[in-house]
Amino acid sequence: MFAIDHAATALLIERRYPSVPIAPLLVSVQAMELAWVGLNYLGIERTTTEATVRSVADIHLAYMPYSHSVGISVCAALLAWLIIEKGFGRAALGRGVGLGIASHLILDLATHGHDIVLWPGWSMPRLGLGLYEAAPLAAFIIELLYGILCWCVYRGGRGLFALTPLGNLANLSFLSPAIAGPEQYLAGRPMLVVTVVFVQIVVTLLLVGAGLRMGRGHCR
Repeated sequence: MFAIDHAATALLIERRYPSVPIAPLLVSVQAMELAWVGLNYLGIERTTTEATVRSVADIHLAYMPYSHSVGISVCAALLAWLIIEKGFGRAALGRGVGLGIASHLILDLATHGHDIVLWPGWSMPRLGLGLYEAAPLAAFIIELLYGILCWCVYRGGRGLFALTPLGNLANLSFLSPAIAGPEQYLAGRPMLVVTVVFVQIVVTLLLVGAGLRMGRGHCR
């Protein structure tokens, strides 16, 4: 899923653990993606594109066994939970952060192409429902509805609600080959793809965090 809907997941977790600050939850739901950004910059993981990029289907997460494998993600979630809850005695924080890390994997499995492996070094099976490749517009609708659902469960205010549809609409050209957008400039520039994703993550987390701090979201 795109950054806005991963960030929206933090609202669900914060609703379950209201004593936990939103900042670590926002970071946890994007921990896998931040690892992906770093590993791409280091040349350890790899992203490629088609000669022409008309939608997200033309961008390929060619090699990402460390940031997005099922085994590493589950282990990272469990380790974060154990360290924070058992090591530091912060039960709610540990569970919230663990859920946040695991949520990223679950949401990506629902939308990604077949690019998620079980463990580094295992080439098969390759998991992912493939919506980004086979039905990107369906993925857009699912992500939009999911973001709104997160807002409804959280019982957020109108200002926070506006971020969800606007954030998803900003990604519409990436999910519709019929709509021309900035994705065309990503062709042959995989590191620019990585940078765009990183900027989306940072901007989204800052906007959601700011919306909550300004009292536009804690309407319970």
